[in-house]
Amino acid sequence: MATLNISIPNEMRHWIDQQIASGQFANASDYIRDLIRHNQSEKEAIRMALVEGEMSGESSLSVTDIINEQKKIITNV
Repeated sequence: MATLNISIPNEMRHWIDQQIASGQFANASDYIRDLIRHNQSEKEAIRMALVEGEMSGESSLSVTDIINEQKKIITNV
C-alpha cells in the first residue's frame, strides 16, 4: 500500500478526529479512503448519467420547460 502525506488546516484535522471518535472509522487513513471511495462512486454515477442522457436523444423541451416540470414534481411531493 502506498503512503501519502498531506497538510490540512487544524479544523479539518479536528473533523477527522471527531469521525474517528464516533467509532465509524478506525483511523484517519480509513476515513480518507472512505471519502475517496464515495468520490469515485459519485463521479462514476455522473458519468453514467451523462452517457444515458446522450443516448436518450434530443428533447423537444426547452431548458425552461424542463425546469418548470421539475418544480411541479417537487411541489407535488
